[in-house]
Amino acid sequence: FLGLYKVVADKTPYVSIEEIVRKVSIGPTRFAHPCFYSAEDIKLANFTIKHGEQITFSSVKEVNGTMAVNCVVVRNNQSHSFTLPLSQEGEFYECEDDQIYTLKEIAEWKIPKCRNRIVKLSNSLHTWDSSSPLPENFDGCLILMPVYEVQAVMKFRKDIVHILSDLDVEVKDITDCYDIGSFLQPLSLEDIFERTSKEFPMVAEIMEGPSRSQKPYNLLSIGKEIVIYKKYQAARVLASEMRSDSSKRHFLIPMSYKGKFKRRPREFPTAYDLEIATSVKEHLHVVATKAFTSPHKELFSVSVGDQFLVQQCQTSEVLYEGRKKLIDVLVCEQILSDSYKKVLLPMYMEGGFVEVIYDKKQYHLSEICKEFHLPFNVKVSVRDLSIEEDVLAAVPGLQFEEEITDCYLLISSASSPVESWEIPVYRLNMLVHLLSKEVQTVVPPVTRTTVEEVSEEEYYMLRRYENLTLHPPPRPPKNPT
Repeated sequence: FLGLYKVVADKTPYVSIEEIVRKVSIGPTRFAHPCFYSAEDIKLANFTIKHGEQITFSSVKEVNGTMAVNCVVVRNNQSHSFTLPLSQEGEFYECEDDQIYTLKEIAEWKIPKCRNRIVKLSNSLHTWDSSSPLPENFDGCLILMPVYEVQAVMKFRKDIVHILSDLDVEVKDITDCYDIGSFLQPLSLEDIFERTSKEFPMVAEIMEGPSRSQKPYNLLSIGKEIVIYKKYQAARVLASEMRSDSSKRHFLIPMSYKGKFKRRPREFPTAYDLEIATSVKEHLHVVATKAFTSPHKELFSVSVGDQFLVQQCQTSEVLYEGRKKLIDVLVCEQILSDSYKKVLLPMYMEGGFVEVIYDKKQYHLSEICKEFHLPFNVKVSVRDLSIEEDVLAAVPGLQFEEEITDCYLLISSASSPVESWEIPVYRLNMLVHLLSKEVQTVVPPVTRTTVEEVSEEEYYMLRRYENLTLHPPPRPPKNPT
């Protein structure tokens, strides 16, 4: 069942650091760093953790023969690192978590051992349909009680055997009696990607194929032999349909896309967004779609239909409650019937603007990424003829949201390597086992361009992981402070 969920903080306290480490998953990524607070102050050698202060657990390590947890506390925008021994006792509570997770992430990282996990469905990213196991308009909490299974391989069989963990059987360890090398070793795409570059190319047989029906993923069926030529990171543009309803589709477009695009007008909710969108290449021409009355006589009041050429941001002095103060303003030229008038718009203004476009040029994807700021609105004007069915050509409008760097494997069919495809490592569930066959040619055939349609959950995950390192500038305040 797809969906995105918020985790409800566990109200039952943990009585020691050892209990937290034993029951809570602590992993290498930021989303696997659990946060707790202590009901009492904890005094360390050169640092005191205040009660109620958020403690982030990042990893477990050995310090002078004693197991301890690496922790971080952020205080006054400064990070303080320290370790807490597993023997540290107290009353530790889970912190509130404002992040949103998939069920897979919750099952892997967010369900403590021997405890249930309460989650709340994120309504903002969930659309109900008749196939949903939840009642319509459901907005309550769910208690997750995971049912685990063991995936196994059997000697002389190539498929994966699924064994329920509550099956009442007697299990005997016979590892020492058998050669483990005689069993097939299932590898995920992540396992393949972790191999060194020197080990490529390689031949593999698919043990479990992806569930996607779109090409080329529907060609990756169980038993099919593939050649994996190399691993690499590649750039994609994340794009969404320009639709007002919630059912808009999302796409990942490779830089190899050969179609062309024409610009479509962008919409800007604030003067701050206008400043971000300005470029050296051209003056941004906009029309106001919402009126704004300035609280300062030094700044311009906007009427619906006013037209502006956006110039640059600067600091200006205004009179506010009888005192002079400096605020950020956007310098524009108002377009009058026969002249131009210089005006100043406050950066915080809540307005509305729509772009006026004179540019009739057709652009390749790489040109847009190089010459303009994203987000950027376009429509396909010339479809990519190398793609059998270019899904982008039928979309009335697209918004390019951001560039994404993702991990890919380049593969082709082993029996008929007439073309190769890029398959995403972290968004395709596949199991393969390696074959000891020689690759006939190490040079991959021509790579086929694939526009990948991603689900709402995948779209959210892509933006979330990408934005860990790409923090946009903060929004200006709506009113002067």
